[in-house]
Parts: sequence; C-alpha cells; structure tokens
Amino acid sequence: MAPRTRPLYAVLIDADNIPADHARAVLKEVTSFGEPALRRVYGDWSSGRLKKWADQILDLGLLAHQETANTKGKNASDIGLVIDAMDILHTRRFDGFVLVSSDSDFTRLASRIREEGVDVIGIGERKAPESLRNVCNRFVFIENLIDEAPANQKDAKAPPKEAPEKALPLILKAMDKADDGDDWISLGKLGQTINADNPDFDTRSYGEKKLSDLVMKLKRLESRKEGSQWMVRRAD
Repeated sequence: MAPRTRPLYAVLIDADNIPADHARAVLKEVTSFGEPALRRVYGDWSSGRLKKWADQILDLGLLAHQETANTKGKNASDIGLVIDAMDILHTRRFDGFVLVSSDSDFTRLASRIREEGVDVIGIGERKAPESLRNVCNRFVFIENLIDEAPANQKDAKAPPKEAPEKALPLILKAMDKADDGDDWISLGKLGQTINADNPDFDTRSYGEKKLSDLVMKLKRLESRKEGSQWMVRRAD
C-alpha cells in the first residue's frame, strides 16, 4: 500500500442547519486541505424538509443518518452527530474532523476533540457564534464558497466583500506578534500567526484568493520576493 500523503478527515454535516445548496462547495473546500474519507450527514429524513439533501446523497458519496426526535424541542440530529463524533474520535483513524454547522451546540464537541490533539475545521454561515468559530483550528464561512461554485449551483447570492483595508488591523497586530527583530516577515509566518488568533480569517472575505494578493492591495504594507518566498513589512 502506498504511503498516505494527505490528512484524512471525518466530515460530519448537520443537515438541519446547513442548506443543501452548499453541499458540493463544502466538500470541494474540504478536499483543498485533506481527504474527506468519511462523509456523514445527520437529520430527520422522514420529515420531508431535507429533500434537497436527500437528492444529493448518492452523487456526493454521503452516508445519511436518520435521527428522529423522541421529545419535542430536542434536536436529535445534534445528539446523534455528537455521539458518532466521539465514537469516531476514539478509533484514532482520522487526522481531523470537519464539523459543518452554524450551531453553537457543537462548541463543546469541537473543544473536546481538540483536547485529544486532533484538528477541527468548522464550516458554517456567518451567523455562526464566535464561540464556535474560535474553538476550531480554522473556520470557513460558507458565504466565501458561493463565489467559487459553478454557475448552475449559485442558488444563493454571495454577500458583498469587506474592503481590503478592513483586514489591516489584524494583519498589523499579527506582524507585531511575529516580529523577531527584522523588519521583514515571511508571508507564511504572517498567515500562521493571523490564523492562530483568528480561526475564521479568510482572504476571500476581502475579495482576494491569497494572502499575497491581499497584502499587495494595502498601501501601508510593502512586499518583496526572496527566492520562492514572499516577504512583507510596514511601509510607514
């Protein structure tokens, strides 16, 4: 068997909380940083509300888990997902989890997984609470995936992007934190420092695909290339 070169992720989707229109874009995003080896989606499939999800299960290689609430007001899907996540965690088969939800109920689950030294990536809408976003190693806004979806999948209108200048305060803060006495900081180190303090930071929120593109839009920053590596410093 050939050695594995990409991290394996367990992808757990809260169908009651995430629109099915974004399913394909979500899985594409996961493949950008690892292999979505396990793909499970949770919901009450007998209710008829999840028909759009049901229509995509086979095409996307998803395994649907039926969760029926026995008590009114209790979210059986959340409970079922949490139980499965803990069972999967203890198998030690996966390098990380992807929790696809905007629900604050999964904040403690993400924290518990990270306590075991396993990475957690969250994917959800901008309405996701700060507590959930910050407990993940990284949190991706679904709204940033809409622009990248094929035209026939863009059922939702992408929200307007923030001006690049809006990112300047957190970039400058990260530069101060990463400063090792040299004016110039590698773009890779800068990105790691930003994401460590801001798991939901994404250059796509500011209309740029890469950090280098964003930095070049900011007049208060200066950049240059050293070999294959981009460097950045304050211009003032």
